Order: sequence, then C-alpha cells, then structure tokens
Amino acid sequence: MHLPTIQGIILISLVALLLFGPKKLPELGRSVGKTLREFKSATSSMLNDEDPRTGERKSDEGKN
Repeated sequence: MHLPTIQGIILISLVALLLFGPKKLPELGRSVGKTLREFKSATSSMLNDEDPRTGERKSDEGKN
C-alpha cells in the first residue's frame, strides 16, 4: 500500500474544500474524528473480549 504524497494530500484537500466549502469542512473533520475514535474504541474492546456496555469480560459470565 502506498502512502499519499504531498501533491496527493493537497489535491484531496482542494477537492474536499470545493465539495464541502470552508464553513462545513471543520465540522466534517470533527465528525470523522469522532467516528474513528468510536470505531477504535469498539475494536479494542472486541480484541480484549470485553462487553462495551458493561465492561465485564465475556469469559467471566458463566463462572457463577
């Protein structure tokens, strides 16, 4: 997988600016950041085998 070059980043930024406008772009960035944080949190809790609603480990549920 190739990383984007400076020219690619500038081109993507210009296209986003033209599509969404200067007023909507910061709001869009915040919502994308929030979505990525929630996704990362859900992924890490899945990897830790933890229920995200209660914080309890799934392997401890049947040990009573």
